[in-house]
Amino acid sequence: MSLPLFFHDEDFVLHSQIRLGEETARHVVLVLRRQAGDKLELTNGKGVSATATIVLAEKKKLEVLIEELTQHELPPAGLHLCVAFTKNAGRNEWLLEKAIELGVRSIVPVVASRTERERIRYDRWRNIMIAALIQSRQYFLPQLAEATTLHDILQRFNGTPQKLVGHCIEGASRHPLSEVCKKGIETVVLIGPEGDFTPEEVETCYNEGFTGISLVYQRLRTETAAMAVCAYFNLINHDY
Repeated sequence: MSLPLFFHDEDFVLHSQIRLGEETARHVVLVLRRQAGDKLELTNGKGVSATATIVLAEKKKLEVLIEELTQHELPPAGLHLCVAFTKNAGRNEWLLEKAIELGVRSIVPVVASRTERERIRYDRWRNIMIAALIQSRQYFLPQLAEATTLHDILQRFNGTPQKLVGHCIEGASRHPLSEVCKKGIETVVLIGPEGDFTPEEVETCYNEGFTGISLVYQRLRTETAAMAVCAYFNLINHDY
């Protein structure tokens, strides 16, 4: 049976003793009923996991001894999800949670002409991402960028091997995701706002080497389209 996994936002030193946060202490002691001598697993979200033994267990104080360190390998194929978030906080947070569970490499909020939300609650969103990381037992916490203009995103990912943009504009070139998204390749995907990207924005993306993609016959909400891409990318790369 796997050890319970917790997040600790610091580098680990073998054979050192560290104190974990009060929230972690309460969960370990009051919910899981762990005590001194029991083991647990920690990750710092940088690909390192640590096996640790509890040396002090109180409801507001938990100290552990780092006994073993493991450096995990980052999968070669990473998905950078650039999405124009909506005004609906619940839908945005659901998207964050599920994207992390599906193993995205980074998340970039897009500021486009029709973007509804240009500010993000960075600390809250990061906490949601950490919880999803732990729940899905992963060791690399995806990067969360501040809201970024489309122009800057195109510059940031200029050298990414596989660049895709999802939209619903009639007459603009699009291809089924399954035909153009290849496995084993670092990929950036742009998902537009509820009102879609403008034709001018899509044309700009094409000029920067992006390929237009379609997902299904139905018109999808922003977060549904993003999840479709994440799920497909995870599926075709599951053996990496």
